[in-house]
Parts: sequence; C-alpha cells; structure tokens
Amino acid sequence: MKTLVVIVGPTASGKTESAITLAKALNTEILSCDSRQFYKELNIGVARPTPEELSAVPHHFIANRSVTHPYNAYQYEHEALDLLKSLFTKNDTMIAVGGSGLYIDALCTGINYLPDPTPELRDSLSKKIADGGLLEILDKLQALDPEYYAIVDKQNPIRVQRAMETIITAGCKYSELLSKPLEPRPFRIVKIGIKTDRDELRQRISLRTERMIEQGLLNEVSCLQQYRGLNTLNTVGYKEIFSFLDNLTTLQKAVTEIKNHTWQYAKKQITWLARYSNIHWVERNNLSMMLSALE
Repeated sequence: MKTLVVIVGPTASGKTESAITLAKALNTEILSCDSRQFYKELNIGVARPTPEELSAVPHHFIANRSVTHPYNAYQYEHEALDLLKSLFTKNDTMIAVGGSGLYIDALCTGINYLPDPTPELRDSLSKKIADGGLLEILDKLQALDPEYYAIVDKQNPIRVQRAMETIITAGCKYSELLSKPLEPRPFRIVKIGIKTDRDELRQRISLRTERMIEQGLLNEVSCLQQYRGLNTLNTVGYKEIFSFLDNLTTLQKAVTEIKNHTWQYAKKQITWLARYSNIHWVERNNLSMMLSALE
C-alpha cells in the first residue's frame, strides 16, 4: 500500500532537514504543509527551505502562489490529494512536512468546505467584537445554531466570529457543515514527530531569529509594505518588523518579540501534537529512527 509520511513538530525543531534526509534515502519528494511557505513573497521570515535544500529533493507547495491570492485548508486538501495521486504512480512513499496543524489535518483526514466571507462581512464582525459586541454575536449564534453554540469556546472570539461568518455566508448551520462525512484516504499515513528538549528548542528559535535578521528580514518586510493589510502578513516575524518600521518600537525589542511570539506559537504546536497518540517520536535528522517508524 502507498504510504504518506507526515513529519511534524514545533517550529524550529528541524523538520525540514529531517524530511530531506528521509526523502533522499527513499528517493522520493516532499509536500509542504506550511501555511505561510505557500507564498512566494515570504521567504526569510517563514524559514523557507534554502535553494540548496530545495534543489536536493523535489518540493511542492513552496512559493507556489502570491499573497494576493489567499489560500485555505480546503483548497489545499484537494490540490494536495490530486498531486499525491499523480506522484504515487512513481513513488511508493511520499513525505509531507509542516507545522500548520489545520493543513496537516486537512491532508490526513480531510476538512469540510467552509465558504470564505466577504471582506465587508469579516470587517463588520471584527469591528463589532473589538467594540465589545461579542456577547451580542454569541446571542445570535445561539439562535441560529444552538448545537455549535453548546460546544464553542465562548471566550475565543476568533472561533465565534468564524462560525457566524460561515452561517451568514453559507445560509446554513455551521454545525451542519462540520458534521458532513469525510472521504477516507486511499493510502497509509505514518506520522513522525521530531523530539526537541524545550530549552534547546527555545535556543534554536532565538538563533534562527537572529539569523533571519542577518539574512535581511528587515528589507524583506520593508518590500511588503503594500501587502501589510492582508491577513497573510499578520504573521510572527512580519508584524513585529512592521512595528519597528513604523517607529513604534526599537529593533532590539522587535527581535525579542519575534523570539517570544515564536516560542508561544511553538508551545501551541506542542499542545496540538499532544492530542495524537499515533506519532512516532524520533530524534532530529535520525534516519535510522525514521526508517524504523515505517516498518
């Protein structure tokens, strides 16, 4: 049976180098599941694989679209599955790698179609929440979709807003869309997690952030000023530098914030990964351990 190896782990844990090592050993190719590495305008700040790494093994879904063409997990799922169907004709094993939980879940188990709202609707709901109207939106959610209201985290405005956006846009209950059956995958899935000590991981995040500055992150962000209103640019590593370019903070403080925000994101990823009992945890770039996980 064909096998998809999914390499996961928190940001800066060494997923990219581990995936390349395994791909070389298996003579196969890599699909990225990183929700920011899709965009060709984003490079240094999203730790895109280097040109040398990209040339070592064929990669897919890296810098394949513009930030002006937003992408969602539902689109990714179907494009990735179509690509895998083709690639599996010449490879028994394929590798996917990334830290974006939603996109990994979309690839491995599927995601229900959730229509994107108009920018006007999203802005209207965002403004209402910012002005203290979360309880009013919750009341409407309870009336329109009591099933989802009963389970939603009512302290999480992003989830509440997403549900209301979908209800208004789709004209049906959010809970109905979420409960539609998903298509089973016609291939075996093996998840490999990269083990990293928390102190070591924090140090790796710090060193990587400093390396990004040395590589020209400031210039990269400066060239993206025209896109800064896009949600894609509301990303760790970019929003902090925008604040520096706006003279709202010093460079030193911006760099410290990038390190801290990246560490907070890494902890969220660790929490997300803890939900799964079927991950084979291996040491970074340890080929023998990764191959053993495939047996």
